[in-house]
Amino acid sequence: MSTDILPQQGPQGQLLGMVVDGSLSRGVEVRLDPTVSVENIKEGTYATIEGERSWFFGIITDVALGWADPKLKLTPPNVNDPFIAKVISGTMTYGSLSMLPMLTLPPILGNDQNAQAAKTVSAHFSRVYRASDRDIEVVFGEEDQKHFFIGNPLDMETKVCLDLEELVKRSVGIFGKSGTGKTFLTRLLQIGILQSNIASSLIFDMHSEYGWSGQDTDRGHVVKGLKQLSGSKVAIFSLDPESSVRRGLSPDFEIQVSFDEIEPADVELLRETLSLSDVAASAAYNLEQKLGHKRWLKDFLNLEGREAVYELAKDINIQPNALVALYNRLSRLKRFGFLVPRAHDDSVKRILEHLDRGIHVVLEFGRYGNDLTAYILVANLLTRRIHQRYVHRKEEAEAGAGQEPRPLVICIEEAHRFLNPAVASQTIFGTIAREMRKYNVTLMVIDQRPSAIDPEVMSQIGTKVTCLLDNEKDIEATLAGISGSRELRGVLSRLESKQQALIFGHAVPLPVVIRTREYGAGNSYADLISPPWMKRDHGISPEEELEEQIKDLF
Repeated sequence: MSTDILPQQGPQGQLLGMVVDGSLSRGVEVRLDPTVSVENIKEGTYATIEGERSWFFGIITDVALGWADPKLKLTPPNVNDPFIAKVISGTMTYGSLSMLPMLTLPPILGNDQNAQAAKTVSAHFSRVYRASDRDIEVVFGEEDQKHFFIGNPLDMETKVCLDLEELVKRSVGIFGKSGTGKTFLTRLLQIGILQSNIASSLIFDMHSEYGWSGQDTDRGHVVKGLKQLSGSKVAIFSLDPESSVRRGLSPDFEIQVSFDEIEPADVELLRETLSLSDVAASAAYNLEQKLGHKRWLKDFLNLEGREAVYELAKDINIQPNALVALYNRLSRLKRFGFLVPRAHDDSVKRILEHLDRGIHVVLEFGRYGNDLTAYILVANLLTRRIHQRYVHRKEEAEAGAGQEPRPLVICIEEAHRFLNPAVASQTIFGTIAREMRKYNVTLMVIDQRPSAIDPEVMSQIGTKVTCLLDNEKDIEATLAGISGSRELRGVLSRLESKQQALIFGHAVPLPVVIRTREYGAGNSYADLISPPWMKRDHGISPEEELEEQIKDLF
């Protein structure tokens, strides 16, 4: 049996102090060693506790100051004299930490002994150390094809890796205020999925940020998208080819949608963006029943004049003004250039052909990206049809009549538009979230308002990557049902506004606060295109690696 012996004889990291109080539910209190400055300890830092039988690995959730004698708060001593200040510090005053132990590590890790969830606490006066690089690697894994380097712990340079197989098993949520870096995190996760080749991705690219290039507003320059980094492994489909050409890109396929592909359920989902009443939105089902499944929308919009609409309302027993409102709102769809009487090709078929070959598809919206009606309509319509094909293939595979469909991750922005409590039970996205990859399809949802997403859907998200949130409802929704949520609430609310995130769920063994890895600066592209593990596996020499970096720079 191979073993991995942790360096636990003597300090494996800086000695911080000792355990003086605590419990399993609220964590332990650590009194700082007099040699350690409280100013050098940050919330979100990792620490280990040397127990009698095991080592405990956890996260620092608070930093505080303490007094040996409470009276000193009322009559502070004169500390102008350096000698008096030194005597008082560490004896009459001290620093303390709140630490939440989450894992137990046996002294020797082997094939039959792994990190386990902490179900007890260490004894009084157990020594506490700052976690070492080796501790982090043991807990989060070493970067390889199945473990993607997402960032570094605070005040450390070691790599925190995500378990990609666990990441795609259930849906993923990326949350944070506007401008906190959700798009950059999404790009990183998509690159990890692409490198591992364990799933294909379909990205509904609302603002053309993922395909060929994107904007880094903080640095004021353009960054490379997935297509530039991965070449033939990524295909760009477009609703607006003219926009793509203006940006110097030739899309692989133009998406068109036929009127007969739109269903009443799509109209129901557009109720808010089209300002439809419940009666008006529900009238689409009456129209389908009257005019036919394929022709209802085309025939309805071909009506001429208000009198014709009133006559139809009387025929199907719908309030006339509600039907007129539906007619006026749906007539706006005619301005969408991608909506045609008959599509020149089957878009869903083309998307599936690429996904089956392991090619990731980025669907750009071009000028329609700022129109929520277009985004919601196309994303819901295409996803519904793709999901239907996946269900059919999965059932065939279970019957022995076909192969398992390749795992698929569907990426959507403005997720609350599809997953809010009013519509989540009706949309295909709500169905996928609840199925938990039953048909090999999961979601990657991106949103700045997690509190607007249906709580049942939030409970089914397997891994959450959360940037700064300052709204209490959003924080509560994100941490709902998570062990240690009370302690993590403060950590989440005090993240920096840029390049920091809290990750928890199935893809990591415990919650982790990271400084996200660079994207678009220095040699970050070279590492994303050819990560160290890939170079080792492919036998790339240092000279070849240097040549690749030079090409990347120039």
